[in-house]
Amino acid sequence: MTDLSFTLNGQPTTLLAEPASLLIEVLRGPLALTGTHQGCDTAQCGCCIVLLDGASVKACSLLAVQVAGRHVTTIEGLAGLRNNPDGNLHPVQEAFIACHGLQCGFCTPGMVMSATCLLAENAQPSADEIARALEGNLCRCTGYVNIVKSVQAAAKAMSGASQ
Repeated sequence: MTDLSFTLNGQPTTLLAEPASLLIEVLRGPLALTGTHQGCDTAQCGCCIVLLDGASVKACSLLAVQVAGRHVTTIEGLAGLRNNPDGNLHPVQEAFIACHGLQCGFCTPGMVMSATCLLAENAQPSADEIARALEGNLCRCTGYVNIVKSVQAAAKAMSGASQ
């Protein structure tokens, strides 16, 4: 076991972890953050995506010790990125609800985190740019049409334009 210290959803976090533990195992296990889903375990589906220092990463392919001293944001901490004291959802989360960007919801945390990362880098992405940004996320329910609409609506909301 090794001491692991990092910032998780804006809060300093320290725990003991096995050196070979994956980040997904630590998040879902001792930290009890089950919003980050564990799907394929092969880094193919994208439902385990979290933000590491603002970049999207697949938590199933990252050793927990690799986040030492860094900032991890999970779906549970996403609203905090907007300095949101009243607990409202992040605009990307709100857009996924409003535009029906989810059905079963299993892929949704990864989709939302990937979209958040995209919009931080490109405030007004085209539909093609959205599709490319979400390539590493698999959805078996929606056909992606409403997912793309959700990201477009979030982009408008975050820029201050009306939807």
